[in-house]
Amino acid sequence: MPGVVARALRQDRRQVDFGLRRFRLRPGPARGVLEASGRAFLTGLNASVEPGRDALGQRVSALEPELRGFAFEGAGMGCALLDLLLPARRGRVAALLNGPAADYPHLVHVGIGWAYARLRLRPSRSAGTDPLLRWLAWDGFGFHQGFFHTDRTVGRHRVEPGIGPGPRHIRDQGLGRALWFCECADPDGVALRIAEFPVERQADLWSGVGLAATYAGGADAGELARLADLSGPLRAHLAQGCAFACAARRVSGIVPAHTDKAAEVLAGTSTGAAADWTDQALGRLPAPSTLAHYQRWRAEIRYLWERKSR
Repeated sequence: MPGVVARALRQDRRQVDFGLRRFRLRPGPARGVLEASGRAFLTGLNASVEPGRDALGQRVSALEPELRGFAFEGAGMGCALLDLLLPARRGRVAALLNGPAADYPHLVHVGIGWAYARLRLRPSRSAGTDPLLRWLAWDGFGFHQGFFHTDRTVGRHRVEPGIGPGPRHIRDQGLGRALWFCECADPDGVALRIAEFPVERQADLWSGVGLAATYAGGADAGELARLADLSGPLRAHLAQGCAFACAARRVSGIVPAHTDKAAEVLAGTSTGAAADWTDQALGRLPAPSTLAHYQRWRAEIRYLWERKSR
């Protein structure tokens, strides 16, 4: 049975080819950078559903250090799929977070949302183990929809039925991350796409773009500066997403040069200082657990950026 399930869940690496996905193709290194993160994601996903207990650790350790977060995001999806499909043997997500992915809690919780989206479910209140980060499952849900259902969610701006305004904000942050991939890290392409969306959704999209540009990379310093300019009055949301990415990178202990550069340009500070904003903002909240806490966390990060930028 485990082998049968693994074969059913295993994914073809060609799924992340930008040409096959009909994403923007442009000269320069961006496509290679972003496709590499997608392949790392699938490496983690495929290893996590294999019957062998050591497959995940071995395959992730063979990746470049800065790609391992994407692999654990994929593993989060794989473990959540197994927990949802084989409920009698739940506990794989918890084991992942307490084991090999202990330094990647943000990415694992995002990966959980991919699993719900793949099964056409909505992330439940029990999606994940951290009372605050579990809301990132909605971010992963939104990224999945943008990456795999681009015409519907990006081209026609559709939102899946049954999603209230609260979860939709986080779902749209994930959709913004997907836009960074769909537009191959092109600042003007991203800005034009966002401008086509209803005004009330644009802030969350910019937040996701800041997160992806900082964590995944793909843009040089000039392109990042262009991105910051294009965000206009929603610059604080771009900086908030950047801070989220800086925090995730710092927790992992692996901070690539492109993250440092993005923090400098998009948030106007160092990676460490941007990551500190997420901790300071959290310290302003009561014990976090509700969606309102999560949204207040994001708002407090924006406030800290604005205070610094005055």
